[in-house]
Amino acid sequence: MKEVIAIVKPFLAERVLEALRLAPLEACTVREVKGYGRQKNYLDRYGDSEYSLAFLPKVEIQMWVEDSRVDEVVERVLEVARTGRMGDGKVFVMAVSDCFPC
Repeated sequence: MKEVIAIVKPFLAERVLEALRLAPLEACTVREVKGYGRQKNYLDRYGDSEYSLAFLPKVEIQMWVEDSRVDEVVERVLEVARTGRMGDGKVFVMAVSDCFPC
């Protein structure tokens, strides 16, 4: 099993989740986060608001996926979330060694 973490722009989060609605996910969590990457201080404004220190709002979507379906899930995320502009976000894929139900 793999954990796929997608960090995307907030206005794209609903589209990403809709694209994943029928995807083969074992589980999924969503949370609002703030951060910055390569854009540093190039983005003075985000939407109608100004942000200091270039921390921009993002949405983190964590998904747990069977190994054989990871490429399919990542491709769906990239199709929707990639705009080609700086600050689109990132997708991380990590191995999950164990999973224990509560």
